[in-house]
Amino acid sequence: MPHIFCIANQKGGVGKTTTTVNLAAGLAQIGQRVLIVDLDPQGNATMGSGVDKRTMERSVYDVLLEESTIAEARSRSPKGGYDVLGANRELAGAEIELVTLERRDRRLKTAIEAATQEYDFVLIDCPPSLSLLTLNGLTCAHGVIVPMQCEYFALEGLTDLVNTVKQVHANLNRELQLIGLLRVMYDPRITLQQQVSEQLKVHFGDKVFDTVIPRNVRLAEAPSYGVPGVVFDPSSKGAQAFVAFAQELVQRVSQGLTQAG
Repeated sequence: MPHIFCIANQKGGVGKTTTTVNLAAGLAQIGQRVLIVDLDPQGNATMGSGVDKRTMERSVYDVLLEESTIAEARSRSPKGGYDVLGANRELAGAEIELVTLERRDRRLKTAIEAATQEYDFVLIDCPPSLSLLTLNGLTCAHGVIVPMQCEYFALEGLTDLVNTVKQVHANLNRELQLIGLLRVMYDPRITLQQQVSEQLKVHFGDKVFDTVIPRNVRLAEAPSYGVPGVVFDPSSKGAQAFVAFAQELVQRVSQGLTQAG
């Protein structure tokens, strides 16, 4: 089985898609077989991987409606070195269509189970709201990776997400757990960010990843070129941090730390 992780945070604008795309590229660089599942109708992870959402013949929408398999619907990131199950505006309609269908929260799980031999990691880019799309991601995942900025309001959003993970764990997916918190857009010169970072380590201990992603202009520029930041400027501090994060995640998985807590 691949390791299936949702990249989630119920607060918008915290770098979920940037994390998903660059973690995928970082994992690919160290020899892992990776699939991104874009569950956000905006399709930013799709476009950021260099896949044109406007010209895709099939997408995650078709997979959720069981009109296509992942093998039929996926695309290859031209420069990222990983596969993408892309999303576009059609996905917004899936929310309504899924409501009346059987197994509406387990459709992605079924689809991924049919492709288990092909990947080491499946990364699911979730929309910020707790919707049926997010629920499909959480129901099939082994864990949640939470990218978060070290700011006061981020702590409030984190409480909501932890409660959601607990509810899904109790009712839908006994394997689901909080894998770790990734500090992103970090600026050590800002005292508040240092304080929040320390608070996180006190409250969550080893659930806080050692790797910290700095605020980095090159990471922000990369999506407009349809290239992951890790590939766009490999020498940038942001790119190097994401490769280090990929290595840390692989190490944690190999040590079985994802089974703890």
